[in-house]
Order: sequence, then structure tokens, then C-alpha cells
Amino acid sequence: MSQGDQAISVVDLHKRFGQLEVLKGISLNAREGDVIAIIGGSGSGKSTFLRCINMLELPTSGSVAIHGETIAMKSDGQGGQMPADRRQVERMRTRLGMVFQSFNLWQHMTVLENVIEAPVHVLGVPKDQAVATAETLLRRVGLYEKRDVYPAFMSGGQQQRAAIARALAIQPLVMLFDEPTSALDPELVGEVLSVIGDLAKERRTMILVTHEMKFARNVASHIVFLHGGRIEEQGPPEAVFDAPRSERLKKFISSVH
Repeated sequence: MSQGDQAISVVDLHKRFGQLEVLKGISLNAREGDVIAIIGGSGSGKSTFLRCINMLELPTSGSVAIHGETIAMKSDGQGGQMPADRRQVERMRTRLGMVFQSFNLWQHMTVLENVIEAPVHVLGVPKDQAVATAETLLRRVGLYEKRDVYPAFMSGGQQQRAAIARALAIQPLVMLFDEPTSALDPELVGEVLSVIGDLAKERRTMILVTHEMKFARNVASHIVFLHGGRIEEQGPPEAVFDAPRSERLKKFISSVH
């Protein structure tokens, strides 16, 4: 595989919180156009793993590379590691669009202001250009009419679609989704999943932590099942869901159906 195909490469990632080892050596490669769904019970390390990719959590050991460039780390003097170059991390984060469980929109800004904030103030995109891009993105997620509305006046589903538009506005190489529907009322889940499904059809590279199994099965090219901080099983959706090999995965699938 040429290096250009490799969107994200994670090698032997460990993460401790004090005595508790949450990630116990996870390696994962995402190629361009892959949609990887990470499934598993609560406490299996899914969200921590995702947050380590963009250094919202600092891995205790292991490495993360984005498009062939490894994030340089150094010892933190306490048995862990920290970025050797903060500027590199900031630059790498502009390649990763992150969508959180709880929307994380800036409440004092309208939807449009939320979406143009990073392009204008982080990437230095001229404001009129950022606004034009933002309006296109808001049309795509069905929120153009809400562009001047504040998040507090929107449903959870609308806020999450706005958060997706905001993440797309930096034109990321990879989209990271951390349980994007878990904070939503059941009737609002579908509208967010349909936006993510459309991104998958565009062959956008995505890593998605989700508990929506049917959705994972339909949109993912690769499923990773985490248990106890390790990859217990992984493979194409039909292999993982129709012919699980490990007892833990069998139990997990029957418990969520």
C-alpha cells in the first residue's frame, strides 16, 4: 500500500488513567475512503481511543500517524508521553473533523458563526469564502434556513447536524464521530444518521464510534469490536455480524439486538 492510501495509522496504542489501563495496545489502519465503525460495550475504550487519535487524550504509549505523518511525542517524565511539538498537533487537528456526543456548539454564536469560526480564525480562510462554503454545507445537512438561529433554539438533531457541518467546514481528511446519536431522542436519530450515511456514500474517510448496529452494518466498510481495551475481533460487517468468532462478540451482538 502506498503511503498516500493510508489516512490514519495507529500502532500499539496504550492509555492509562492512573492505575487503570483503558487501552491495552490497539493498532488500526484506515485507508482513504474507509468507513470504520467501532462497537463494544460501555467501558471498552471506544471513546478514549477516538480521542487519542486527535490528542484530546494523550496516549500513554504508541503512535498515531495521519496521512503518513507521525505525531511526534516525547516523555512527560511521569511514565507517559506528550506531544513534542504543539504546533504539529494543531496542524494535524485541522485534518480531522470531530463530532462529539454532546454537539459542543458555541452557544453564543449562530449556526453560521459556529461553522465559519475555525475556517476563518484557525485556517485563515477569507470570511466571504468561509460563509459561502458554510452555506453550502448547511444546505447539505438541511439547515440552511436555520443559519442565523442560536443552538439553544434548535432540536438536538438539528444541533448535531450543525456540528457535522462545522466539522466538515475545515475540509478534513478524516471525520471522527464519537457516538453522534447517543444524546438524541430516538425520533431524532434518523436525521443525523442519514447525513452521516450520505458522507459514507461520498467515500469520505470516517471512524465512527456507535451503538447503532444496523447503521454500522449498512454504512461501514470495516467493523472493529473492542472489549476491555483490546480489539477482540474485526472484519467486514457481514463477517462480524453474521459469523462472529469470539464468544464475547456473539454475546454482545445478541444483547444489542
